[in-house]
Amino acid sequence: MVKFVENELLNIKTEVNDMWQLVYQQLNNAYKSVLNVDMELADKVILREKRVNAFELRIDSDIEDFIALYNPVAVDLRFALAMLKINTNLERIGDYADSIARFVIRTELKPENKALFAELQLEDMFDMVLHMLSTTYDALQKQDIGLAKSIFDKDETLDILNKNAIDTLAAYANEHPEDIKLCLEIASIFRKLERAGDHINNLAEETVFYIDAEVLKHHKSMLRAAAEEEEREKEEEENN
Repeated sequence: MVKFVENELLNIKTEVNDMWQLVYQQLNNAYKSVLNVDMELADKVILREKRVNAFELRIDSDIEDFIALYNPVAVDLRFALAMLKINTNLERIGDYADSIARFVIRTELKPENKALFAELQLEDMFDMVLHMLSTTYDALQKQDIGLAKSIFDKDETLDILNKNAIDTLAAYANEHPEDIKLCLEIASIFRKLERAGDHINNLAEETVFYIDAEVLKHHKSMLRAAAEEEEREKEEEENN
C-alpha cells in the first residue's frame, strides 16, 4: 500500500513539474514574441495553449483519484491539496501567455514601439515575472520556505511597475491620440503580468502550506491592509 502511495505521489509531482516547465516556456515565448514582433513564435504559444489546458485536466483528475482511492492524511494530504491549487494557478498563467501572444498577432507594431516598451520597463516586468515563476519552482523542489516567502516582496514590485506603466501610457496617449488603441492593448499586457504575479504569489503560498502547514492565503491583501493602516496612523499623528 505504501509503495502504491509513493508511486502516485511521484507521478503527481512529475506531472506538476512538467506543467510548470511548460507554462514557464509559454510565458517566456510570449515575452520574446512581443519584444521581437515574432508572429511565428506567437502562433506557437497559441497552439500550445491546448496542451496546457489538457495538462491541467489530467493533473486535476489524477489528484482527485489519488484522494478518493488512498484517503491521504497529514503531509500527503497537504501535498495533494497544494498541487491541486498550484495546477489551477499555473493554468491561469498559461492563459495570460496565450493572451499576450494574441496581442502580437492582432497588433501591427512599429519600430518606434520598442522605444515605448523600454520607457515602460516592459522587459523588467517580464523578467521579474519569469524570475518569480522560476524561483517558486526552485522553492518547491528544494522545499525551501525562505525562498518561497521571498516572492511576496517581489510581487509588490510588480504592482509598482504596473502603476508606473499605466501612468506613462496615459501621458503617451495624450500626446499620440492616434495610438490610443495600442496604449490600451499594452496596458492590458501589464495588467496580465501583474495578475500573473498574483498567481505566482499563490504558488508560493501553496508551497509554504505543503512544506510547513502554514496558511498564507490573502497574504498580499493583508500586507496592503497593514500598510494602509500604518499610513492612516501617520496621517492622524501629523494632524494632531
